[in-house]
Amino acid sequence: MAVGAQEGHGEAERPQEAERTAPEAAPDEPGGPGEPDGGPVGAPKKQRSFWKELPLLIGIALILALLIKTFLVQAFSIPSDSMQNTLQRGDRVLVDKLTPWFGSEPERGEVVVFHDPGNWLQGEPTPQPNAVQKVLSFVGLMPSAEEKDLIKRVVAVGGDTVECKGTGPLKVNGKALNEPYVFAGNTPCSTDPESQFKVTVPKGRIWVMGDHRQNSADSRYHQEQPGGGSVPVDKVVGRALVIAWPINRWDTLPVPSTFGQSGIGTVAAAAPAALGLLGAAPIVLLRRRRRNTR
Repeated sequence: MAVGAQEGHGEAERPQEAERTAPEAAPDEPGGPGEPDGGPVGAPKKQRSFWKELPLLIGIALILALLIKTFLVQAFSIPSDSMQNTLQRGDRVLVDKLTPWFGSEPERGEVVVFHDPGNWLQGEPTPQPNAVQKVLSFVGLMPSAEEKDLIKRVVAVGGDTVECKGTGPLKVNGKALNEPYVFAGNTPCSTDPESQFKVTVPKGRIWVMGDHRQNSADSRYHQEQPGGGSVPVDKVVGRALVIAWPINRWDTLPVPSTFGQSGIGTVAAAAPAALGLLGAAPIVLLRRRRRNTR
């Protein structure tokens, strides 16, 4: 009877064996491995409609544009003639907003965009953009019409002494600037009282002037304000790198060579070294006294 028990046991396991050894469905049969969805082998997946993907693509593009505007570059429109002929009214420039995040500060000769430091634009008309322009400005695809920003050239930085006498030339740390970018027919210095000055720029600030010297309300005309007409570095949005529009005016905005002349940065560069020497002097004297008392 043990045999019968063994046969019954063997029969009970046959379904499992059959389950283990069942042949796979042929690729051309429904449910086969080559046909996961029951359709014909090799049939392409149904693609999404372009119109369904369009909102997603637009959303991604807007997010990327917003990130670029916030951290990389932003477009600005030139609203006046104060930077002629370097910049013309209506030009669009691209401004570098990345390097200030890493502690970079404006340098002499750069063209920079900065927020109004103290009612410089008081009385100037402010454009009223429509809803579409506001959205495009927000994401950086159009220059902002509501932000009160200015664009000028940095002629001196913190620690520099800048001066104008008569019609010029403009001097920085005693070095006369050769300024071919000044608007044709203008003099480097104007002869009105506000334009006759000798100023030492406070640390952390810059002195700015327009290239159209006789048509620019710049640092010269705000000397009665805190900072004596200079602009705080933290008000600077960034450096204007290129003229992006119109196409026939594509160009870069390099630093003029006159700002690289020998000695122009002597005062500013010497200041940290002088402070270091002053700080080290008491330590040296103290060490000498200790040696003498031994």
